[in-house]
Amino acid sequence: MSQASVRRKPNEQPALLDTELEHLPPELRWREWMGRVEAVIFAASEPVPREVLARVVGKSCNLELVIDDIRAELAGRPYELVSVAGGWQHRTKKVFGDVIHAAFGTAAGQGTKELSQSEALVLMCIAYFQPITRGELSSFFGKEVSRDLIGILRAQDLIASGPRSPQPGAPYTYVTTKNFLSQFGLDTLRQLPDFEALEDAGLLSKEKLLAGDIMPGFADIGVDGASAALDG
Repeated sequence: MSQASVRRKPNEQPALLDTELEHLPPELRWREWMGRVEAVIFAASEPVPREVLARVVGKSCNLELVIDDIRAELAGRPYELVSVAGGWQHRTKKVFGDVIHAAFGTAAGQGTKELSQSEALVLMCIAYFQPITRGELSSFFGKEVSRDLIGILRAQDLIASGPRSPQPGAPYTYVTTKNFLSQFGLDTLRQLPDFEALEDAGLLSKEKLLAGDIMPGFADIGVDGASAALDG
């Protein structure tokens, strides 16, 4: 048999991994699944999606319940398991942000630059109105949003190019990234505060937005805005 014929595909599950664990009693089987799931998440450098975790547990395993049990066991630890950017990730708890900052000068393992007010405002608008062009952003603020500002957000992997706009010249649009979700501790964009509800409640308006009165959390990405992921 040739080497090519036995080579596994990149995402193929190892042939010798027993995921069902039928030889174990139910309690021990569950503990083994918990250990496998936590080990995979701990070893990863980014949030781990369900389809990856499903490769190491049995078909009858309820991943949500496994995650709940792991979270319960971590209740007294300085780190926790969070649902973010479409997956799960170990992160230090926000209460230890000052400690991490004192030790490293920034969030452990992170080099995230604090955004200026103008950068945060543009990022907020992209998050709420994506896909949106630079020209539309400039019209919204009544002044040009520079390429340099867009470049800063792109360099931090907070935004990326979206589909081309149907406008004349087919300019690029901008959308937020998975890293944006991760930095702000969001699982999906649906977790953003409802813009219309904020307006109705008098907490946010276009006038306030243009005046720089933005929601807490958008102005300063750092230890508190994005808890440090544990190194695997």
